[in-house]
Amino acid sequence: MTESITEPKTGLATESATGMPAVPEQRPGDGHEATTLLERARVAVDPALRAAIGSLPGPMRRVALYHFGWEQADGTPAGGGSGKAIRPALVLAAASALGGPMARAAAVRAAAAVELVHNFTLLHDDVMDRDATRRHRPTAWAVFGDADAILAGDALQALALRLLAEDPHPAASAAAARLADCVIELCAGQHADTAMEQRGPDEVTLAETLAMAEAKTGALLGCACAIGALYADAGDADVAALDAFGREAGLAFQLIDDVIGIWGDPRRTGKPVGADLAARKKSLPVVAALTSGTPEAAELAAVYATPHDEEDDLEEIALAVERAGGRDWAQTQAADRMARAMQEVARAVPDPEAAGGLLALAEFVTRRTT
Repeated sequence: MTESITEPKTGLATESATGMPAVPEQRPGDGHEATTLLERARVAVDPALRAAIGSLPGPMRRVALYHFGWEQADGTPAGGGSGKAIRPALVLAAASALGGPMARAAAVRAAAAVELVHNFTLLHDDVMDRDATRRHRPTAWAVFGDADAILAGDALQALALRLLAEDPHPAASAAAARLADCVIELCAGQHADTAMEQRGPDEVTLAETLAMAEAKTGALLGCACAIGALYADAGDADVAALDAFGREAGLAFQLIDDVIGIWGDPRRTGKPVGADLAARKKSLPVVAALTSGTPEAAELAAVYATPHDEEDDLEEIALAVERAGGRDWAQTQAADRMARAMQEVARAVPDPEAAGGLLALAEFVTRRTT
């Protein structure tokens, strides 16, 4: 999905007694906890990611290093960000919430595996959606071609499963099975998304769009949290609760991401203004608008029934979505999903202080600005 926030800077060099990167402690509620967790996650997982990618054959390694922002297309070093590290941060935060620092340290390899799967989906999504820009530069397929980008994505998925297969931790086998199931669900969600794009604007329901979004986005966030719980030796009920927490937070994330996809600032999103509308993407705000029964819904359906051309007024189309209630619905639904997420995490981690990292990350993904 779209990476729409500037990645926090890393570079923390010292380590704690558990072997994890040491960072300044932040007081709860001071607005920095999520950023700190993301920084710590990126510093913790990057060595595992680089080592895994470094084991790939040359052509696939080159594409992967470019995709992660670590190299330019010509192979020279690059200083670009490799993403926000939300998913590995959730793995580590869940492990810490249920098992403390030692469980967090043990889950680093699993967190890297989740991040590899996430980037596998990004490489494939960009090809299928024909998105030419990600993280403020051309996408991998736009630079290296479809075949190389697809094969690099396939390799990242294989690396993820190899990391878990080689992990001696007792939870690794269950984590690998859960991650494999998640990949199948992600593929089903992507298939549903692709199929929906071929259907008319009056043939898509809001319920199936929500189900598709949960499979494409919520599933991996839920899987990340569940894997963290597994590495903390949590019981089945707690693993299920954290999976549900991640799914609800993930759906809230997707709702906000879809809002940003229509009304976001290109300087922050790295994508052209109105790209989703120009592509006639049936995002959640658009489908909510199309099914609203308002005059603007009919106007929007007529626009979506025709291919994009240079005379399209994308700002006017965005306004039609807003007038039909799509933007307000998406923002309200995101808040509702976050409330459900909070209920789920409280089942597994009733102590708010222990759950603080998970809650801070969930708040971060739904408090993004356009």
